[in-house]
Amino acid sequence: MRAARPGGTRVKVGGVEVGGPGFVVMAGPCAVEGAEQLELAARAVAQAGAHLLRGGVFKPRTSPYAFQGMGEPGLKLLVDAGRRHGLPIISEVMEAEQLPLMAEHVDILQVGARNMQNFGLLRALGRVRKPVLLKRGLSATVQEWLNAAEYILAGGNEQVLLCERGIRTFETAMRNTLDLAAVAWAKERTHLPVIVDPSHATGIPSLIAPMSLAAAAAGADGLLIEVHPRPEQALCDGQQAMSPGDFATLMQRLPGVLAAVDRHLYTPAGPAQIAGAR
Repeated sequence: MRAARPGGTRVKVGGVEVGGPGFVVMAGPCAVEGAEQLELAARAVAQAGAHLLRGGVFKPRTSPYAFQGMGEPGLKLLVDAGRRHGLPIISEVMEAEQLPLMAEHVDILQVGARNMQNFGLLRALGRVRKPVLLKRGLSATVQEWLNAAEYILAGGNEQVLLCERGIRTFETAMRNTLDLAAVAWAKERTHLPVIVDPSHATGIPSLIAPMSLAAAAAGADGLLIEVHPRPEQALCDGQQAMSPGDFATLMQRLPGVLAAVDRHLYTPAGPAQIAGAR
């Protein structure tokens, strides 16, 4: 795949470019829970220097009795928060039937790990002209991950971002095991941008910053991080969310690591340009 496009693919999202020399950070809560929670999170990540706002409105949960997301009302809150703070938004789509609604409002459509081989959804995303972030499945090989991306690419949508979010191994100390070798391998063998999700990969807040810095050093194009104003009160995955203060500290530390590998944090466009690009 890399030979087909030696310079790599650059995906433009609003006023942000993913896959170039600039390192991109996407941050926000795992799930949109309400207007106040989202506003506090959006303000915190924007002030710290994040480039995109993340937030789940449809949530694939292991238990059917767990919080499933706010749905369309949550999407409206997410869109409004992104506009207020000048941030493009990324949110997960779970099934093809949600695409008309999500594609109209969301800047990057996220495919979660459990849907990596939902081939009907992947084919439908191939027909959508919106960037897609494809998470690696919990037990997927790198080749299976790339084959899943090919379903989207073969449909005509070339705006695909790969996301390493940790895989299931025999290790039980952490929620998952972050496969940084897969990040370096994907950057070497494919032309697609590669994002790392250190929140799901570790499940432990104190490990998010070191794994984020390691991902930057390994050549990742960006991060997808969970940030919650009150992690202990989160309705979804609070145990793996950074506090706003810890996230701000990470953003201050990233430039030093990036400089060591001849990279830098992406310098975003202004809010007016982002709003106009929707």
